[in-house]
Amino acid sequence: MSKGGFYRGGPVLSSAVAGLDQALWDIAGKSAGLPVSSLLGGAVRDRVRVYSWVGGDSPHELEDAVAERLQLGFTAVKMNATDKMSPIATVAELNAVVGRAEHVRNLLGPERDFAIDFHGRVNVPNAIALVRALEAVRPMFVEEPLPPELNVALPRVIDSTSIPIALGERLFSRSEFLPVLQSGVAVVQPDLSHAGGISEVTRIVALSETFGALFAPHSPLGPISLAASLQVSFSTPSFLIQEQSVGIHYHDSTEFFDVVADPTPFDFIDGYATLSTEVGLGIKVDEAAVRAADRTGHSWRNPIWRGKDGAFIEW
Repeated sequence: MSKGGFYRGGPVLSSAVAGLDQALWDIAGKSAGLPVSSLLGGAVRDRVRVYSWVGGDSPHELEDAVAERLQLGFTAVKMNATDKMSPIATVAELNAVVGRAEHVRNLLGPERDFAIDFHGRVNVPNAIALVRALEAVRPMFVEEPLPPELNVALPRVIDSTSIPIALGERLFSRSEFLPVLQSGVAVVQPDLSHAGGISEVTRIVALSETFGALFAPHSPLGPISLAASLQVSFSTPSFLIQEQSVGIHYHDSTEFFDVVADPTPFDFIDGYATLSTEVGLGIKVDEAAVRAADRTGHSWRNPIWRGKDGAFIEW
């Protein structure tokens, strides 16, 4: 599927391959009576640190969300940096981003972490201005400072700041990750359900390790994606932190656990997922629930944002 067609890659084909690849690893693990992490060489850690999203598309009213995550035991959160932003950000727009980040830093204190997602919403000059302005609050990383079509300008952003730069949710192969690694990206974030599955992601990780980059898999989707991500995270020496989406604002209509028979593999203790001895991906899929969801389908589409002048801007 990956190489047999003249037209290759891209998010649609790579996601289809990822689904089959995850299923095949699950079957292989169950056949061998082993977790997938063992098939990948064995676990190198007993626990995987996870973080939780706070806020939605518009990064306001963060205090209650941060307090709730801390009460649940998380030691790290991630937030969106900006709302709609002018082509050249105003002082007020820049100050609003820094003010929210400072507030979250004060809520977390120096012992906990937060990451800031630019979501590819800003252009090159705004990205440079923002990472410089955010240095004092010491985020764990800034994610996707530019949309992927502007990655040619990544070296300018990376060289302008000491904040680690992370990206990768919209890259789908080793060949797409190579130039951003050469640009100096500190954290790679391939998505196990979009970047060809476990097989291709382990190759992306191996490539990234030769550049000294860390691994923080993108995972805002469902339990199968997270289960696959955890298997790779447990077996990857260069692992940093795991995204997970229990309670994320995207799941307002589809509950995260609907398609698994037992949610206990996703019981996070003190902000960590614990290594399991369950075979395969470590979960039991409720096939009836999957078939029901397939009949219903989904209607999620990302918002289309417009600026004050009515022109398209990145969401």
